[in-house]
Amino acid sequence: MKYIVLTLTMFLVGCSTPVPIKPKFPEAPAMLLEPCLELKKLENDAKLSDVAKTVTENYAFYHDCSLKNRAWGEWYKAQKKIFEGVK
Repeated sequence: MKYIVLTLTMFLVGCSTPVPIKPKFPEAPAMLLEPCLELKKLENDAKLSDVAKTVTENYAFYHDCSLKNRAWGEWYKAQKKIFEGVK
């Protein structure tokens, strides 16, 4: 019985001194911080139809990638601001 009381006392005393733990907001994965890939380039002997196709694909790719990166960046910054604002 004496050992049980001693053990419980040690646990209670050990828990009574709080150690301040500051949570850290997780860093963004490197995969999500990578810039967009290079756009397609035209060959030297490209036809006008190839030019139009490449320009259209590049335009769509760039705007899709830009929107995704901008939206993710804004979301991450907002979440980090909220996290740091909570005490």
